Amino acid sequence: MPQLLNPVKRPVALGDLVYASLQQYLRSGAVAPGQPLQEVHVAEMLGVSRTPVREAMMRLASQGLLNADGRSFSVPELTLADVDHIYEVRFLIEPEALRAVAAAAADRAVRAPIDEALVAAVAAHKANDADAFREAAAAFRVAWLALVPNPRLVRVVEQYSDHMQHIRATTLGDPKVRWIVLKGLKQTAMALAKGDGAAAAAAMHENLRQAKKAFIRASGLDKDVA
Repeated sequence: MPQLLNPVKRPVALGDLVYASLQQYLRSGAVAPGQPLQEVHVAEMLGVSRTPVREAMMRLASQGLLNADGRSFSVPELTLADVDHIYEVRFLIEPEALRAVAAAAADRAVRAPIDEALVAAVAAHKANDADAFREAAAAFRVAWLALVPNPRLVRVVEQYSDHMQHIRATTLGDPKVRWIVLKGLKQTAMALAKGDGAAAAAAMHENLRQAKKAFIRASGLDKDVA
């Protein structure tokens, strides 16, 4: 009997690669709200044709991460109502997602990437390195999200976190804000080390509350509060 052939591994589609690249670009805060992002320029930067770029941009627009205006796109300029709505969703899903992984995270080996990211965040804060701190905080999020068994839940958490991508660029340059974020990371890591889902959820809720306050203040939206 002839030996069975191994399945051929399909390469990642170009459109998905372009989407992932654009998503990471937006997450970095490199594009300011309202700044035009034209598909011709993006295609030139990525070295691809305009078609996969437009498809990726339309995909991001459908998720609310870009505004579409003809062949030009831009990062949405959030209103106070937008921020309230986004955080309403985040308050509902992120603490519960973290609660669900607490038991698994009590295992030191499972928790290792989370602890490593926390160590990096502490070092970055001491060095007053805002860029390194942003990377460490992002790595912390990636590490605990990797433990969430529901991929649909992960996508929703990532999507609504991405809506606030500019919080990293506009607030984490402030050492006082970094200290608040670091305190939240420490409390979250401590709760996960104990396998305490309730404490982990509470720490995440407080971290999100502080992040919302910092974004509103940094973006000047606090002036819209009566």
